[in-house]
Amino acid sequence: MTDIADLSAVDLAAAIRAKTVSPVEAVEAALARIEQKAELNAFMAVCAERARAEAKDAEAKVMRGESLGALHGIPFSVKDLTNTEGVATTQGSALFADNIPKADAVGVARARAAGAILIGKTTTPEFGHKPFTEGPFFGRTLNPHNHAHTCGGSSGGAAVAVAAGMGQLALGTDGGGSIRIPAACCGVVGLKATLGAIPNLQAPDLFGANSFVGPMARDVADTALMFETLLGPDRRDPYGQIPAFPERRLGESEKPQVGFLLRCGNILDPDVESAVVAAMRQAEALGWGVEPIELDLVSLEPHFLVFLRSLLLARLGGHAERAPEKLDPTLLATIDAGRGYSAADLCQAQFTRTDCFTKVQEILAHHDIIASPTLSAPALPVDLDPLGPIEIGGRAAGTIRGAWYPYTFPFNLTGHPAVSLPCGTSNIGLPIGLQLVGRWHEDAYLLDVARRLEATYSRP
Repeated sequence: MTDIADLSAVDLAAAIRAKTVSPVEAVEAALARIEQKAELNAFMAVCAERARAEAKDAEAKVMRGESLGALHGIPFSVKDLTNTEGVATTQGSALFADNIPKADAVGVARARAAGAILIGKTTTPEFGHKPFTEGPFFGRTLNPHNHAHTCGGSSGGAAVAVAAGMGQLALGTDGGGSIRIPAACCGVVGLKATLGAIPNLQAPDLFGANSFVGPMARDVADTALMFETLLGPDRRDPYGQIPAFPERRLGESEKPQVGFLLRCGNILDPDVESAVVAAMRQAEALGWGVEPIELDLVSLEPHFLVFLRSLLLARLGGHAERAPEKLDPTLLATIDAGRGYSAADLCQAQFTRTDCFTKVQEILAHHDIIASPTLSAPALPVDLDPLGPIEIGGRAAGTIRGAWYPYTFPFNLTGHPAVSLPCGTSNIGLPIGLQLVGRWHEDAYLLDVARRLEATYSRP
């Protein structure tokens, strides 16, 4: 019999409704798996007693025949950057070790309103500043496939949790690929939705927002199930003003037109190239149109860094001066790098962001989807400097952001929905991710395409 912890969210939801599995059993299975896999270090905090109490209430509702939400009784985790009422939200930092929010973030509130049960808070590098999930406050989170390689970041704990069966669903955040990078490293699915589709009111600059909240799960169907509960407008979010409306869906006989971006100015690992090319052959076998496209994304790295470093300097510069001993040295280095930028540099970065948006819009005027690798190489070794240069395929590739994940951060700047899903493994068994990007507010169509493509290959 399949362990309850290994059931998909879709199957678990059906089993709870059929009364063949109770929410209490689902929560106990998740808690047991967290204990069994404690060495992975995926959680900042586990809400065991609270989750058990909520599971009993959820079971009582099932037995009384009450109307149930789409996620009723399903255990889920929340990345430690996102506010959770009554549960510490530390930002992965000793600075906020005692921070207990008084209210749930919008995404958390919507998941709980749909019946999901918070199982705990997952690990993140301090303030999500780097693509490796490690830090002086909690240690290192391990990749369940290979402990010598990173689980990615900054939603590393979330990816590890769902990959290892520690809750069917996870809520991550993505400020430059932070959902999609660990999804690719850990062999799971992660969605960065259209800007504003899932309101994120914690961003300090809502108008210049490039940080997203989004679902992570073991397959596309589960990711879509969670996305549907998180989707919806909120008048407090300037990009979340559009009322809910029927989204475009992929018709049964429809053949999407795919723009295939194999390289974007970067060096590409041979195993990654083989896997994503094979995925595109599968798309062609389905009758889809696949056409190579060109788009230089690597050149956006210095402009993206202006946004990242300036934001961290503005938010944390005072903390860095008063208590540097409490911060990760890589975070301090990132903050210090922001001190050299001018207002003109920030404006120029905005101009470049606009130019990238225009180019992507032009591509999507002729293609339904953009497909690319999620990362230029599989999960990197854990002992690398996450801010330093890297090698890919034995060649010097440049600094880690422009070299390893040039495919992800540009779509934070443009606001387009993007999903990473597994599409194969490397020659040493590391998962490889395929990224699909869609038009604004065509998240459902994007997930439909991903689900159909997912069905054509084996999972890692």
